[in-house]
Amino acid sequence: MHQQKRQPELVEGNLPVFVFPTELIFYADDQSTHKQVLTLYNPYEFALKFKVLCTTPNKYVVADSAGAVKPQCCVDIVIRHRDVQSCHYGVKDKFRLQVSEQSQRKALGRKEVVAILLPSAKEQQKEEEEKRIKEHLTESLFFEQSFQPENRAISSGPSLLTVFLGAVCIGALMLPTLGDVESLVPVCLHLSVNQKLVAAYILGLITMAILRT
Repeated sequence: MHQQKRQPELVEGNLPVFVFPTELIFYADDQSTHKQVLTLYNPYEFALKFKVLCTTPNKYVVADSAGAVKPQCCVDIVIRHRDVQSCHYGVKDKFRLQVSEQSQRKALGRKEVVAILLPSAKEQQKEEEEKRIKEHLTESLFFEQSFQPENRAISSGPSLLTVFLGAVCIGALMLPTLGDVESLVPVCLHLSVNQKLVAAYILGLITMAILRT
């Protein structure tokens, strides 16, 4: 006995809405950009009806502001800017697309798309280029500051072990040599000539290492 597959109950406002692009940019000096196309996708197995709302409807003309999308299909929504004036430069308007099932009135999902009017595409490209340069400089400065303390620690001077070994070698050279009877230092601390030569050799290596740092 086969059980009928039930479609899960859809919660109001929780259905993802797929729209491209998510931002509309109009350029005053380029009339070809005064008309933009929004594409609404329906990847679901049921039909959707949609409605397009706008915060400033007097500035735009929306062709087919309401309609339906078949399952696993898409529809193009043409939006035309009809109030291209310098006073609107940089002002962000919003379009809201609401979708619902054809048999219901409640909105299952919403998606907002930002629309903005800019004076020139060339100025926008220049600003984006300046922004990329600033980001690059910021990243370079960040890495430089990140690695600088480590480099300073490396090149700040000889390590404590090097200084200790150098002091030991200097002390060894200052000790009396075997056979020196007149010395007040205990005989157990007298060093042979070969031992002092080794200490002098090590001290020379340490000195070279310190000079290189």
